[in-house]
Amino acid sequence: MDETLLRSLTPSVLGILVRRGIDFAAAEDAVQDALVEAVRVWPADPPRDPVGWLTTVAWRRFLDAARADTARRRREDLVDEEPAPGPTPTADDTLQLYFLCAHPSLTPSSAVALTLRAVGGLTTRQIAHAYLVPEATMAQRISRAKRTVSGLRFDRPGDVATVLRVLYLVFNEGYSGDVDLAAEAIRLTRQLAAAIDHPEVAGLLALMLLHHARRAARTAPDGSLVPLAEQERSRWDTRSIAEGVEILQAALARDQLGEFQAQAAIAALHADAPTAAETDWVQIVEWYDELARLTGNPVVRLNRAVAVGEADGPRAGLAALAAVDDALPRYTAVAAYLHERDGDLATAARLYTEAAQQAPNLAERDHLTRQAGRLNALRRR
Repeated sequence: MDETLLRSLTPSVLGILVRRGIDFAAAEDAVQDALVEAVRVWPADPPRDPVGWLTTVAWRRFLDAARADTARRRREDLVDEEPAPGPTPTADDTLQLYFLCAHPSLTPSSAVALTLRAVGGLTTRQIAHAYLVPEATMAQRISRAKRTVSGLRFDRPGDVATVLRVLYLVFNEGYSGDVDLAAEAIRLTRQLAAAIDHPEVAGLLALMLLHHARRAARTAPDGSLVPLAEQERSRWDTRSIAEGVEILQAALARDQLGEFQAQAAIAALHADAPTAAETDWVQIVEWYDELARLTGNPVVRLNRAVAVGEADGPRAGLAALAAVDDALPRYTAVAAYLHERDGDLATAARLYTEAAQQAPNLAERDHLTRQAGRLNALRRR
């Protein structure tokens, strides 16, 4: 049973039901019931028309629910409207579903959850496990999100930037539970790229592929983090890198630069370097300048300070860092790294210790703690 293929049919079936006038929340529940039934039935009896099969089952599940709380006359109308058996004509509603699930009235966490369920076809349990929250909590979050968008139709243009931010949030969750969210985000972004010709969609897909290509080298066998400069580059996925670079080059050629294209260009320069020492840091600084101009994001300036330190020396990096808000996450870790590069091991060790106390997760905390221990051991020699 190819569950990824099954989930890829979800937007088409959901779009068909919504176009028939079913409320989004009721349609989405019916589609989930149909997916569960498909998992049970298809391995032994695969259908010739998967979309038609899912649509028919989802429609009947909706009718079953409607019979419980609607009048007899309305029920009979719905039964009369049931489509005849046979191939189901479809329209590609994938793009509209992305826009609906990333509606600005939703919080980011709700938009992510609704996208994974309605567009991605994941179950509530899978999403809950991936985000390490109780299933009941996730069910409530999804229910609230569905109620919020239920009255909205497929007749308004959506905000591509909001959809891309939601997909990037999914990608950055990485892997947890029994769902690989990074891989799922790449799959959904590919699907979006097939539905819309937009350079920033291509830029995000390229960025995801380039980052994901380094996944195998990011952790040591004991689970500890491996910094980019120390990663074994032979473990990088060269096929994903080549695809990401090709997609990025096509997007950049359209001369409609956006933040995801700029981020992907930085990732491509890292991927292109045979060794860390051969990284083109001067170009990376230039791309960070473009990214800062596009976004005004202070985190970009923080990352730029690291690049300046590599391109022009640690003193120049510290000077660039001085213009950044020191309350930013990971500011202290960057300061520690630049002070170490400048030879001030005492200050660097102290800052690594402080950064470890501020770390957002256990893996990062352990890495920073080891860095502090390493420098303290060097100072005692």
